[in-house]
Amino acid sequence: MAGPPDPRPRPRRRRPLDAEETALWEHVTRSIRPIRPKRLVAKMEPAPEPTPEPAIETPARAKRAVPLPVVAAPKPPPGPPPLAPLEPKLRRRLSRGAEVDARLDLHGMTQAAAHGRLIAFLRGAQGSGHGLVLVITGKGEAMSVLAGEGGRGVLRRLVPQWLGAPELRTVVLGFETAGRGHGGEGALYVRVRRLRGGRS
Repeated sequence: MAGPPDPRPRPRRRRPLDAEETALWEHVTRSIRPIRPKRLVAKMEPAPEPTPEPAIETPARAKRAVPLPVVAAPKPPPGPPPLAPLEPKLRRRLSRGAEVDARLDLHGMTQAAAHGRLIAFLRGAQGSGHGLVLVITGKGEAMSVLAGEGGRGVLRRLVPQWLGAPELRTVVLGFETAGRGHGGEGALYVRVRRLRGGRS
């Protein structure tokens, strides 16, 4: 017993192309160019400019280094004025017999007594306005140096040291060995510094 007929239409069979249809189809397909799909050109938006990073200020850029003022080293206090020798003109006058303003003889004194007497004499000479004085120490002898006290040899060696000491540099302008007429090597010419307002 046969079933119900199939309602679906049967596909038609394609008949083969004859030679003329085949040639025509090839001719048509040769002139056909495939349609290319349109390329979507993406609209290039300008890249955002990079945000500049905040510059790290170095101490040199942030604030220019201000050079520190050069502080000059404090000047040392002025030392005592240098001793000055006798002027040639004065030396010639003395060699011809010119006299000194005052003289001090330290013969027979101890070191302590001679030292104190010398300072007092020179300060007094300065106060009196004397410019040149004579200090007699004695020539001394090699064997006459006594230990600690007196002795002409000791005074001859020590008096020049006392005259050059700081305590007398404001009084003594200079000194040197006296000429023969005033004792030679046993005496000293001492130039006394004038007080302010006077002449040296």
